Amino acid sequence: MSRTYEYIEVSIEGAIGVVMLNRPKVLNAINRPMVTEIVTVIEEFDRDDEVKVIVLSGKGRAFAAGADIDEMAEATAIELELLNQFTEWDRLAWVKKPIVGAVQGFALGGGFELALCCDILFAAHDAEFGFPEISLGVMPGAGGTQRLTKLMGKSKAMEWLLTGDRMSADEALHHGVINRVVAKELLMEETMKFARKIGKQAPLSLRLIKESVHKAVDYPIYEGMQFERKNFYLLFASKDQKEGMRAFKEKRKPNFEGE
Repeated sequence: MSRTYEYIEVSIEGAIGVVMLNRPKVLNAINRPMVTEIVTVIEEFDRDDEVKVIVLSGKGRAFAAGADIDEMAEATAIELELLNQFTEWDRLAWVKKPIVGAVQGFALGGGFELALCCDILFAAHDAEFGFPEISLGVMPGAGGTQRLTKLMGKSKAMEWLLTGDRMSADEALHHGVINRVVAKELLMEETMKFARKIGKQAPLSLRLIKESVHKAVDYPIYEGMQFERKNFYLLFASKDQKEGMRAFKEKRKPNFEGE
């Protein structure tokens, strides 16, 4: 992680890998090179045994105010098809470690889609979420219609997508889109505190719980329960399971090593 990046800042704080969007002058508008950097670094964190949890946020006044319109305005359908620009976004769905997002200011359009790729979302009181694509004559293309519908149901998702209205942090919390609303000045502190808390858990358990929850979204309940059960059995082949249960019996804190 000694490399420098053009559009993001990267750091490791203990067991937490941190990715900060870094185009504050344009409210962290997302362009293709930025997506490449984000996905590449998150995948590197996913392979790094020292990193247990990934935190994603943005520098300045916004998480990300949307996609870079200048980059797309004159594109043709064939150019976009050949470019296949959303392939890199799809790779985020394969990340095994928990991703915790911290949103302040705007998370609009592509910025909202990026936030929805996180497993847990904290938001400052001033956060605003929305898909304004309809006002530009287009629609979300990086999973927005799918992820929002799965989170809040068809009717409410349809309302937000068809109007392009913005959702406050409190509304997003009410509809189950985010996990917690915190004071703006405490956003990163609270997010990192939560990340450190789950980072102390057994890494294999974190991985297989995340995998099972994602399957629950797409599978019928019986198939989902079968998937869950196999992951439950699999964890009994791990050293961490033995350590965790031994520590419980010995009334001490476990020392998980991810094995």
